[in-house]
Amino acid sequence: MTPADVTFAPELAAHDTIIEDINAEAFGPGRFARAAYHIREGGPHRRDLSFVAIIGGEVIASVRMTPIAAGKGRALLLGPLAVRPAYKNLGIGKKLVAIALDAARGDGCVLAILVGDAPYYAPLGFSKVVPYGQLAMPRPVDASRLLACELVPGSLQGFAGAVVHADLAREPSAEAALLKAAE
Repeated sequence: MTPADVTFAPELAAHDTIIEDINAEAFGPGRFARAAYHIREGGPHRRDLSFVAIIGGEVIASVRMTPIAAGKGRALLLGPLAVRPAYKNLGIGKKLVAIALDAARGDGCVLAILVGDAPYYAPLGFSKVVPYGQLAMPRPVDASRLLACELVPGSLQGFAGAVVHADLAREPSAEAALLKAAE
């Protein structure tokens, strides 16, 4: 297999079952307890910003992007990124991430975050979220693994608070109206 044998394509609904199989193989049942998975349960991912790698007509890797919110800020949660074991360490995962980040930039997105290994993601533009505590994940996360890639410089500064799926985020004015109606 050479890099020329790999085709990268936008994710389609027809890929859902195989992507779930790849994620199960890569992360096992423990994935359901992770903070990022909990966020993803809040709503759909952006299929238009999610991609697959294909060899010989078979999907062998995928990456997804999910819209998220923290306070007034909006961003994307990158992941899961999963590659079938037989195709690991060939640069396929890094290429998928680069494609997804480029698509996000092209769509006007300003920030992507993820929970992952800094040595793997740093060459792709990710760095540790600082200051510690700027983001509150819905479940415990090792602070050294909470990483951000500013697609627009300075965008991390405006992204603070409890991280939720964007579909679950309430605008402050909507929340105030709900509280007033409850009085």
